[in-house]
Amino acid sequence: MIVSETVEVTETPETAEKFAKAGKKSKKHVEEVKAEEERKARAAENKLAELEVKPKGEKPVTRSILERRGKKYQAAYKDIDHAKFYTLAEAITLAVKTNPAKFAATIEIHTRLGVDPRQADQNIRTTLVLPHGNGKEVRVAVFAPEDECKKAKAAGADIAEDVEFIKQLEKGIINFDILISTPAYMPKLGKFARLLGPKGLMPNPKAGTVTADIEKAVKESKAGKIEYRVDKQAIVHLGLGKTNFTEAQLIENATAFLDSLKSMKPASLKGQYIKSIFVSSTMGPSIAVENIYN
Repeated sequence: MIVSETVEVTETPETAEKFAKAGKKSKKHVEEVKAEEERKARAAENKLAELEVKPKGEKPVTRSILERRGKKYQAAYKDIDHAKFYTLAEAITLAVKTNPAKFAATIEIHTRLGVDPRQADQNIRTTLVLPHGNGKEVRVAVFAPEDECKKAKAAGADIAEDVEFIKQLEKGIINFDILISTPAYMPKLGKFARLLGPKGLMPNPKAGTVTADIEKAVKESKAGKIEYRVDKQAIVHLGLGKTNFTEAQLIENATAFLDSLKSMKPASLKGQYIKSIFVSSTMGPSIAVENIYN
């Protein structure tokens, strides 16, 4: 016969502490599980919200190019009849009048041509001596033998050196606007093509900056000889002078340029050569010029 006996466990301080710890851990686990479930629920709600098609709101109002301009430009723009083609003299007079800048700005002429600049015989590039210059003081540098450098300085060159000039280029120092060289010295400039080329400073026979007559080239450059060329968009840009020039001077410069440009018409070109002409100040609105120059 088996007699069952109930054993009573007496709670000691050690067992009480053990049970208390177990209870705390269980409670913490429940809270963590609950928090994780809430986090997942929120994530699911956010995902559904992202998938919902949101109604398109009103598009922001975009201002026109004219509205983004300054008040002075807008006022000048209103002084021009943009449906009209002005005579060259009228356009230049109006360009000076509508100059919004406080300083003596440049009066520019922009001519769109019907050429393809990718064709060698249609890549217009030449030089021109403006009757009244363009109002810009140019610094002329000469790279040539010593005897030619002496002549260049006498003719008005700002820099005329040989060895010292090369040292300056090696340091990347460029403090001139036009560089003239003799044909024999051109090979020495070859290694500086990446420095000079992008700035349009590499001497070129077409521009008259590679020449045996250094003295003449310097005098012409100082007298206002400029180079113009057609860009990739088939446009020729040229500064005619400053707003403090007389209108007669600006008109004479513009006429000299257009006469020069007409003489450069390629023989192979079919169709219209000069497509459009616009005149403006540097910061002012453009003015269409009647095209009587083809």
